[in-house]
Amino acid sequence: MSKIRAFIASFSAFGLALALAASPLTAAGKTDVIISMDSGSSSPTIGFDPILGWGSGEHTHDPLFQSTLLVTNDDITIGYDLAKEYSISDDGLTWTFKIRDDVKFTDGQKLTAKDVAFTYNSAMKQAIEADLSMLDRVEATDDTTAVFHFKRPYSAFAYIAAVFGIVPEHAYNPSTYGANPIGSGRYILKQWDKGEQVIMEANPDYYGRKPKITKVTVVFMTEDASYAAAKAGAVDVAYTEAPYTVNPVDGYKIVAFNSVDIRGINFPVIPSGNTHKSQSGEELPAGNNVTANKALRQAIAYAIDRDSIVKNVLGGYGKVSFSECLGEPWENPAMAIQTDKAKAIKLLEDDGWKKGSDGFYAKDGLKAEFDLLYISSNSARTGIAMAVTEMLKEIGIKVNPVGSSWDQIHPQTYTTPHVFGAGMHSPSGVISHYYTGYNSASYSNPTVDSYIDQALAAKTVPDSYPLFQKAQWDGQTGVTPYGDAPWTWIAAVDHIYFARNGLNIVDKKIHPHGYGWTITNNVDQWYWD
Repeated sequence: MSKIRAFIASFSAFGLALALAASPLTAAGKTDVIISMDSGSSSPTIGFDPILGWGSGEHTHDPLFQSTLLVTNDDITIGYDLAKEYSISDDGLTWTFKIRDDVKFTDGQKLTAKDVAFTYNSAMKQAIEADLSMLDRVEATDDTTAVFHFKRPYSAFAYIAAVFGIVPEHAYNPSTYGANPIGSGRYILKQWDKGEQVIMEANPDYYGRKPKITKVTVVFMTEDASYAAAKAGAVDVAYTEAPYTVNPVDGYKIVAFNSVDIRGINFPVIPSGNTHKSQSGEELPAGNNVTANKALRQAIAYAIDRDSIVKNVLGGYGKVSFSECLGEPWENPAMAIQTDKAKAIKLLEDDGWKKGSDGFYAKDGLKAEFDLLYISSNSARTGIAMAVTEMLKEIGIKVNPVGSSWDQIHPQTYTTPHVFGAGMHSPSGVISHYYTGYNSASYSNPTVDSYIDQALAAKTVPDSYPLFQKAQWDGQTGVTPYGDAPWTWIAAVDHIYFARNGLNIVDKKIHPHGYGWTITNNVDQWYWD
């Protein structure tokens, strides 16, 4: 495997293809797989430490090396892992988990409720992507009982517990654990070469279903290099984007997974000159005089031809979407509309916008014009930005597409619309996009907030779903395209891979936002013919 690492580090995509073609590492073992992931999925400097964010946050995935209290089922409802059962108090402020007593860490020590309490209490002290602000403390009342005390009701916590890995209190050192994780999950980390590769092997003492794939090697590559590696037969599964599927790879099939990896555009709903405190505490400029106009936002939602974008930009590898929770239990079907450019123009003109000699609308001296940021290194986001620019030009709205990087986009999050990626295995996405103070549109609606509060206070997780739906639209108000329209959601992007013939990838669950580690969620149950 050192040969692959050397090639990645020193060759162009073309050179990589030639070099890998000569590599003896092209034959897959019956229980081995080699997977290429995008370079951005290469684990950060924190390594594989759940306390510092591994597995949780926006790009949620199974932590692999650690067990979790709960899991998400294929239909995104909640199932069990370490927990055998759990209960919620009537006021929603106390959750009690009863955990298995037959689980050991890979160092042979037994996992107990004390480890659960230690993991969460430690993570609450860290500034990580996963939001644990609803928790007050966690205590272990005995070896198999962990009691979570909440500051406020939060029914969506079940989805956090489904991705938050448990670490051993007796063997946790924050400075070393990320590179040498001791856990109780399906795999053991055997080697990690930062930015290059990860090698893991099946945990022989795992308490659940025994992995059919006993060794997994993940290599991190650019889009070009991943395609070249597949052509050279050097990997078994290679991530790719729609443009590469035009030229299939001999010996490989194209596998596309449904996702809730949604592309949309945020529209700041407040005027320029404001500020917004980000979740990290930064005070950033906020507001946009053009997109603060609701009629204009509604017109944009109607003018965008989502079917065309799925067909022509995503090459058919995607699905039209009107929300960030496509196909999930809390999605409200009222979010859907039909493309209607005539209606879009009427919305503008009824609101007092008048078309100028240049073909673009203006109102009270303000031109219907704004910049649209997108990550230029991503082909799908680039294509969407260009398509939206042309579609809005047809109804008299001028868009200036600006290719950039996330580091450059971040300071402009609350002032400038951008082609956004989102989508979680959790109704927390409804909170992060529409709740006051949380979202990048600076959107605030007391009715929407009230429904979200009620959803979080629901006695059971399924009871919360209808309330999250009402937060989107209750028949009179909400975030639909014909309501407040703080976002225009466009399409879910299929996660596309080249998979070697003979490899059966078992994965029925819709993928969340972000290529990468999600593909390994069920890797233990893959098998070769």
